[in-house]
Amino acid sequence: MTIYGIKTCSTVGKARKFMKDNGIAFDFVDYKVESVGEEKIREWLKQVDMKVLFNTRGTKYRDLKLKELNLDDEGKIEWMAKENYLIKRPVIEYGEGKVHVAYDEEVYKKTFL
Repeated sequence: MTIYGIKTCSTVGKARKFMKDNGIAFDFVDYKVESVGEEKIREWLKQVDMKVLFNTRGTKYRDLKLKELNLDDEGKIEWMAKENYLIKRPVIEYGEGKVHVAYDEEVYKKTFL
């Protein structure tokens, strides 16, 4: 299992704590240290919808005024690769190529326990 996000993000913190509290081993990739490229983003998009992965609620989205650009999916992928903060957090890879995005304790209990 690998959790992707930002160490200082509270939602990522909840996901990491859940895994630790339940004895689930995981690797952590911090976007501030290691960025995620287009190839990885495209892999995730095979499992989750663009509306789930592309974060339109964060400050980075507003600061970059991306709504005004009316981006298509390719444009969103390019921007997420350039600015990983535009990726909804956390992204969790588990099992054989499965992906879950965001923190939801009930889903975590059903999926990971």
